[in-house]
Amino acid sequence: MSDYYRPSGFGGFSYFPPVIKNLFIINGVVFVFQMIGQQIGIGDGITLSDVLTRYFALIPIGYGFYPWQLITYQFMHGGFMHIALNMFALWMFGMEIENIWGSKKFLIFYLTCGVAAGIAQLIFPPLLNEALAPTIGASGAIMGVLIAFGMLFPNRYIFLYFFIPLKAKYFVAIYILIEFFSIPSGGDVAHLAHLGGALAGFIYILYDKKRGTMYGNYFQGSTTKKSNIFDSLKNASNFIRNRKYDAEDANYYEINGDKKEEEVSQADIDKILDKISQSGYQNLTDREKKILFEASKKMK
Repeated sequence: MSDYYRPSGFGGFSYFPPVIKNLFIINGVVFVFQMIGQQIGIGDGITLSDVLTRYFALIPIGYGFYPWQLITYQFMHGGFMHIALNMFALWMFGMEIENIWGSKKFLIFYLTCGVAAGIAQLIFPPLLNEALAPTIGASGAIMGVLIAFGMLFPNRYIFLYFFIPLKAKYFVAIYILIEFFSIPSGGDVAHLAHLGGALAGFIYILYDKKRGTMYGNYFQGSTTKKSNIFDSLKNASNFIRNRKYDAEDANYYEINGDKKEEEVSQADIDKILDKISQSGYQNLTDREKKILFEASKKMK
């Protein structure tokens, strides 16, 4: 089924784009250093890992908070499953977004969501009289990435527990509700940080959508009313040039069996480009591929 989620490899997409690859490496190196630090004592029962937590985890205000902790806490984790689940979610939901947005924009988005999550964790637990403790983990930033995925690809199916199909928009909504209703339970999970990262991601995407740059340079011009047909045709041309074998196949496609040229409108092109962004070029119909191919030839 064309809407089921699977990492895509079309149009030059990378399975491990630069930012995600480097986040994997940095998080992995820091985690190993944390584990080694647990075995290195520096006196009075204090380990090197304790020192790392003291200065680089997110410490509540008034108990040793430093501004840089809003960044550094995102790269620390409390155990193997903690880092493994976070990195898997980052790759699963972030890979396609980085490919579409570009690495610089994705990195800014990721760190912004992480900082927002940290700020939420600093502000709200004291107001709710929750127990204060150091916070570590990339979960807040990854919640922002999850929100972005749900808003960019709302009808993409995700396999819950690997066999239950659920549209991304419903998956994200359910996950946010679980986080919200889990706040009173407290525990070791920073639910308020997760919600802070999710809110930052939501606001960022709304602002990006308003500017008409939600799909970055890859589909620029296909989601804004200000674009004109020449911008859309140029995008179609660039996209098809990255898909040489499909463009060649399109020479043999006919629209309704008639070889005469079909008039293409702005709305037609935008609708096709939006479909590409949701389910991929490979899921276009023969007619849609023909329209894009013919449009791209006019731009050469």
